[in-house]
This record gives sequence, structure tokens and C-alpha cells, in this order.
Amino acid sequence: MTSPYFTKLLVLDRSASASFYETLGFHRVGADGTFIHLRWEERGDVMLVGAPTGVRVEGKRGWGVLMCFTSQTPLDELKARAERLSAPTEGPDVKPWHTEELVVTDPDGYRLNFLRPVSR
Repeated sequence: MTSPYFTKLLVLDRSASASFYETLGFHRVGADGTFIHLRWEERGDVMLVGAPTGVRVEGKRGWGVLMCFTSQTPLDELKARAERLSAPTEGPDVKPWHTEELVVTDPDGYRLNFLRPVSR
């Protein structure tokens, strides 16, 4: 069953993108000829939608948008996974609003913000 909230991402290569997300720690919930449904931990749903054949996708995707996922997985572990994928990362850093955050950029340029609450 799909979470009531999910994000659809237009990707150039569904299989490569799915492999990237699964290596980070997302698990596959389902797939059909149009999309691959992935989930982060218990409830962060993402639908990877392949760009139609012959369609050119230009420009930066997700500009100014961070897709945020609360993480039970330690962020240093996620960073190591991302680095094995040669993905750009920022952090992890502790923010003034009492979270530790790691940003990972996927192969299509979408930015994933993983965060964990920290004690005050």
C-alpha cells in the first residue's frame, strides 16, 4: 500500500536510479512498466517514473527542493553508502534547529535530505 504522501521523480534511467536508491537503503515496494515504488524505512515513499523515450529532460531538476527523510540509520553509514555510489554529499552536520542532517544528490540531480533529531 502506498503512503498517503509520496514524491514522483522523473528519471532518465529507472533501473539505474532504483539501484542507486536501493543501495542507499530504500526498499522496493512495487513496480510496473511506468514506475518503481520505493520506500525509505517505514514511510518515505518515492515513485521513480522513467522519462518517455525521445523526451529530453533539460535543466536542473528539483532546484530549491529538498526531499526530507527522517532516518533511524546513522548518517555516517548513509554517507559511506553514498560515497561508494560516487554521489555528492553535504554533511552530516548538526543544525541550529536540533537535527543532524546529510544531503545526498541522486544521479538525476534530486537532493535527498536525511535527518535525525539530536538532544538539546
